[in-house]
Amino acid sequence: MDTQANGQAQVDGVGELMAVAAEHAVPVVAGIGDQALTGPTPCADYDVKSLVNHLFHVIVEFQKLAAKKDSDFSSTPDRVGEGADWRERFAREADALVAAWSAPGAEEGESGAMKMPARLVGSMALLDLTVHAWDLARATGQVYEVPARVVAPLAAAVAELAPTARSMGVFGEPVPVAADAPGFERLLAATGRDPYRVSGR
Repeated sequence: MDTQANGQAQVDGVGELMAVAAEHAVPVVAGIGDQALTGPTPCADYDVKSLVNHLFHVIVEFQKLAAKKDSDFSSTPDRVGEGADWRERFAREADALVAAWSAPGAEEGESGAMKMPARLVGSMALLDLTVHAWDLARATGQVYEVPARVVAPLAAAVAELAPTARSMGVFGEPVPVAADAPGFERLLAATGRDPYRVSGR
């Protein structure tokens, strides 16, 4: 969040926040070796390859939602299996996601089959890009840091989404952390992740 000269807070656009998140997430995906693809992740239902495919699918389908078009999450394509250049393709699609949510009107009105506020829908993609990058970093032994600029808006989105997300099994039960824990640790804990785990196991 930036501050204007008159002292009023200026809320960052979703596209701006995605650009920051992508700058940190893309190197994590680029750093995944082929030998790591079968390893476990903090997401119990996904190994590394399936989680990359899931995140890949998210950043492709949420480009459509930014343009108020229909998305399709009925199945997840195996984009990792489509060729050795999947890391480069992921980076290009991440750039396209940023562009889509930076376009005029992307945050206005409603988006998606559930007719949710467009900014909240964009925040869902931002959340996946951020927390799944953490999942993948932990699973593959990489360093991953998220700028505080991204954490505060995501914390607000998670608070709004959590009841429904937990009822659908998308979030786990909150993990206890200290009240003075860093913001990103509290964000991870709110989604049901243990922020102190050091690997996929």
